[in-house]
Parts: sequence; C-alpha cells; structure tokens
Amino acid sequence: MRRRDVVKGGLAALAVGATGLGRLTPAFAQSKMVLKASDVHPLGYPTVESVIKMGKKLEAATNGRLSIQMFPSMQLGGEKEMIEQAQVGALQIARISVGAVGPVVDEVNVFNMPFVFRDAKHMEAVLDGDIGTELLNKITANEKTGLVALAWMNAGSRNIYNSKRPIKSMADLKGLKIRMIGNPLFIDTMNALGGNGVAMGFDQVYSAMQTGVVDGAENNLPTFIAQNHYQVAKYFSMTEHLIIPELLVFSKASWDKLSKDDQALVKKVGREAQAEQRVLWYEAEKTSLAKMREVGTEIVTEIDKKPFQEAVKPVWEKYGSKYAEMTKRITAVS
Repeated sequence: MRRRDVVKGGLAALAVGATGLGRLTPAFAQSKMVLKASDVHPLGYPTVESVIKMGKKLEAATNGRLSIQMFPSMQLGGEKEMIEQAQVGALQIARISVGAVGPVVDEVNVFNMPFVFRDAKHMEAVLDGDIGTELLNKITANEKTGLVALAWMNAGSRNIYNSKRPIKSMADLKGLKIRMIGNPLFIDTMNALGGNGVAMGFDQVYSAMQTGVVDGAENNLPTFIAQNHYQVAKYFSMTEHLIIPELLVFSKASWDKLSKDDQALVKKVGREAQAEQRVLWYEAEKTSLAKMREVGTEIVTEIDKKPFQEAVKPVWEKYGSKYAEMTKRITAVS
C-alpha cells in the first residue's frame, strides 16, 4: 500500500508540474489549460475523433484558453493505467469501458449482462433517457471512482472472432480459448456459451492470437479492423452476445479545479460528443465491414441466437438478480 501511495504521489506531482492544474483554484481558473486525453484506439477511431472535436469546441469557446491534447493508441497505457492517472489528475479525459467501472459502481454492471439490449438502437434509447443520466450521476457521485462521468459512447455489439473455424452454433465454440475483458461476469458468459473464457489485457490480444495463446477474442467491427486483428483471425461471427456502451470520463481531481463555467462548458461539449460519436460510429462499422470483405474475412451472419440466449440464463441467475428492477426498466424502453 505504501508503494502504491508513493506511485500515486509521484503521478500527482507529475501532473502538477506538467499542467499546472495542481496549483489552480477555481478563482484562478482563467489560466490557459491543456487537458490531456487518452484512448486505447488510434487516430481516426470514432471515440478518438469525437474527443478531438471536443477540444476544438473548447478552444473556440474560450479563445484558446482551454484545449485538449489527445494521446491515442495506448500511448499512456491501457484502461487500467488511464483510470489510475485520471484519479490522481495526471490525465484529465479518458474513454473507458463500463466493465472497468463496474467493480466500483455496481449498478452499471447491468449493461455488462449478456443480451440485456435488443439491439444498438435500444441501447441508445436507454442511454439517452433517465436510466443513462441516472447512472452517469451515480458514477460521478461515488467518491471511490475519482471520476466525473461526462457521456456515453457507442461501442456497437461484441462478436466472436477466431483463427480456427466459423462460429455458427454453440457446438462450434467448444474447446476454443477466447479472450475476454477481465471481469468474472464476462468469463462466465463465454464459458456458458461453450467456449473457454480467458482474461487478458487489451494490449496483449494481437500477440496472444498470433502465438496461439488464445484462439480468438470478441469485440466490435471497428476494433477488429483498427487493431489489425483481422490479420490473425479469419472468422468473424455476428453473435452480438454483448452490447456494452463505453464512458467518457474526466478526472475528479482536475474537475474540482475548474471554474463552474468551465465545468458547465465541458459537460456541454461532452453531451454533444455523445451524439456526434454515434454518427462516426455507424460510418466506421460500414467501412470496417467493407475492409473485412476486402481482406477475405469470413463473416458469419446466419446464427440462431436463441440457444445462446438460453445458455446464459445461469449467468443471469448468478449476477442478474440484483439488477431485476433495472432490467425491467431497460426492457420497457422502446
């Protein structure tokens, strides 16, 4: 614990030296400020581009006083590292998965449940309504997160891809080692579907598939292309077993040093980014599908999902009972 405190202290000191945020008070918040933002994805990816556009809006609205410097492609580490840096103010803006927040704010784990959304449009309707606002507020209000939740990001549906064979049924998954986000719920979901779920950091996935440590992984279409996973996985099956939104968050340590007006401005452009990212997202999905066909990826769309939905009932029994009321509210959204 002492070593961790020293590391956090060092990061905090770095943040103060690099950005001056540590010296700012709300009364002195008119100083020029460069907000550091990070994402695991490269330039051109929808979440990255929407945050860059946020930065341009901030510059225009403040005559250059506020701006965003983007660090894409895991330059500042994976999501775990980004969260830790945001918690101490060494990083201001991060795009992270709901899975990473779930262990602290349990209510958001309902979005991690398999087949909780009917489709992407259903998810968007939920996020744009009372439920989405309520959960953003819960993340912000929970002091343990050290984060201010600004907006939801569309991450499409997650689908299984691998190097061995096309997945058309649960029988095809049997014996395959599939990388999953390191959340027990996700591991149990893959195991329930017949595969062998393997927890692994996102930055390790390509090499793990390339060397045979895992047979495949699961993710959305743009990530499959952006991370070059198509080079090591020939078969992509549209299982849509998970439809998990992502989060755009701001460091609470840095947030508290912004003026009220600047906080309101950042929230405003964050909400606008939520809508704008979706436009970029659907364009990216179309582009990714075209690229997959071009490189010869075998895309499996003819899948009977009912057996898959039946198979995850034990996962719902294990994890979903405490989300029963929220699940009813989600289902009721049209």
